[in-house]
Amino acid sequence: MGQLSRSNSIPFGDRGDVDRVKDAADIVRIVGEVVALKSKGREYVGLCPFHDDHTPSMCVVPSKQIFHCFVCQSSGDVFSFVRRFHKMEFREALEFLADRTGVALTPRRAGGGDVAASGPTRNDLLGAAATAQDFFRSILAHPEHGRVGRGIVERRRISSEMAVQFGVGAAPDRWDGLLLYIKSKGLDPRVFIEAGLLKRRESDGGSYDAFRNRLMFPIQDRLGRVIAFGGRRINDEDEPKYINSPESRLFDKSGTLYALPLASRAIQESRTAIITEGYTDVIACHQGGFRNAVATLGTALTAKHATLLRGVCEKVLLLFDGDEAGQRAADRAASVFFSEPLDVAIVTLDKHTDAKDPDELLKREGGAEIFAKALAGAVDLLEYRFARIRERLSGSGMAAMSRAIDAEIEALIGLGLKDVPPVRQRLIIRRLSELAGVDEATLQRAIPAGRSGPRGGAGQGAGRASASERNEDGSLAPIPQRLSAAAHLLGCVLCDGNLHVALELEGRRLIEPERFEESSLRAIAEAVVVLVREGMAPSLNVLLSSTDDEGVRGAAVSLSSRVDLETDRDSERLAAHFRECLRRAKMDKSVASRLGLARGREADSVGGSSDAGPGSDAGAGGLVPEVKLEGQPQARSDTTSAMARLMEARNRHKTLGADRRQLPRG
Repeated sequence: MGQLSRSNSIPFGDRGDVDRVKDAADIVRIVGEVVALKSKGREYVGLCPFHDDHTPSMCVVPSKQIFHCFVCQSSGDVFSFVRRFHKMEFREALEFLADRTGVALTPRRAGGGDVAASGPTRNDLLGAAATAQDFFRSILAHPEHGRVGRGIVERRRISSEMAVQFGVGAAPDRWDGLLLYIKSKGLDPRVFIEAGLLKRRESDGGSYDAFRNRLMFPIQDRLGRVIAFGGRRINDEDEPKYINSPESRLFDKSGTLYALPLASRAIQESRTAIITEGYTDVIACHQGGFRNAVATLGTALTAKHATLLRGVCEKVLLLFDGDEAGQRAADRAASVFFSEPLDVAIVTLDKHTDAKDPDELLKREGGAEIFAKALAGAVDLLEYRFARIRERLSGSGMAAMSRAIDAEIEALIGLGLKDVPPVRQRLIIRRLSELAGVDEATLQRAIPAGRSGPRGGAGQGAGRASASERNEDGSLAPIPQRLSAAAHLLGCVLCDGNLHVALELEGRRLIEPERFEESSLRAIAEAVVVLVREGMAPSLNVLLSSTDDEGVRGAAVSLSSRVDLETDRDSERLAAHFRECLRRAKMDKSVASRLGLARGREADSVGGSSDAGPGSDAGAGGLVPEVKLEGQPQARSDTTSAMARLMEARNRHKTLGADRRQLPRG
């Protein structure tokens, strides 16, 4: 137990900081910045960003400052969410939330930052990117070195406000501009090499600048931190026209959208995202008042991009050229967005203007009005595809049209039509029927049977986990679907730590770690023991504040959420549930002892599914079924057994009510 306390607890110097930051942080606001949340009673619900979620399965509970997904079992407090969503280390998450909440952290003693020994950290890389950003901005403002770059900014009619907002800078026309700046500040070039800002020279092991004589556009993560750069050539003879930083621990090109931090508020307010194809297009859109515009970074749209967007909007407008390349891009977009819970439409400017892109159009007089008209005339993705079919087959006979429709339906099935949620699938089929002129029943028969289980059901059908099983992200295996009375009892203690005080020695032994086979439940029980030894009531909030083990955090939130759901977060129902769990757990232990079992087995489980609590049927009379071994005498006579069952039924009626499906009454 002591080892768990040392290895998984928050450092002593940070505990006070953690409590103050946690008290100041609003989990609804923090989660709501990256996930579209909708109020539902006393909770908020939204699409879970940690699995392929198509129907809202994640809830955020303000009263407990926790989140929980009922599908993939992702759970925890505001620290857990920030660390997992933004891929942060603990201290990084603490500093991020402290900055957001205005809490001053206890100064840390310096030391231990040897890059040579351990390699650069994520914070080191972020620091390098921020340093480079300062350098590029200073070069653009330099009277001599930034003169040509400023000329391009002026010719592109990028306002000074937009240049500052988007952090536009310039790289000097020399091989060692950034390198000299780094050395002047006494910084280690190796960090900048890993960040992709410097390159190593093979001839002598030295370094040189990765970006030279280019207009620089910083690329930010979802928090607005610079993680990479895009460079546009200043000299028209240089190739290529654009270059991006290489991928790194900070920068995933296929999972990043340019200007998303600047556009996220407008996207959430309008519920719509505009996706363009370049840096200057995005800046022109924002300058023209269309602040919900973002761009890909020289790559085709990916599933990661779709995941970023589905959490914050309901509609996506894709700007493509009307030429063959644009049509191919639209086809690729269909493969990414088709099965997503998003309305996707194609915008082609050539039907409204001769301008080749939004940047050119929005610089013209009246360009904003034309652009708005083009957006309003966006064509639904399916309609766009079928319009192309009709155009291609114009003048062809019915046979050719039939073959083309069959091929298109096959293509849509290949894109995931059979796996789309039923309601959305029905709407798509209805739309296909209108576009293709084929009745819905015929189309429905052409679609194979759908998926066998829920999408992303990482937590579905989970049984007992092995003692050491952990997921790739370090989380423990999900809480099992079938919970014993002891597991329910442990969950009650998490919901109200003061209930642990009500447990006598025998009751506390019922929730000792050795009582549980499942790694997740045992880890929770171990954390409870540590808290009790330290004189603290082992409630969920106390547990979350005392450990930075995301596996334990997630398991504890998952278990307490199960009990909360069954008791409707009502204190009286929780108390009654606790008493019934304690009674049942003692009975389970007695039965197990009579039969010589070390621990309860399947007969020990409460109910037959994840939503079955101690008030559910679990054999005759709602109790753990009696196990009768061959050759052993009956534990009681038939008459005594009948009388006992009658008394049990009366007591159960008083406690649970006539309907045993309902939860215990206080």
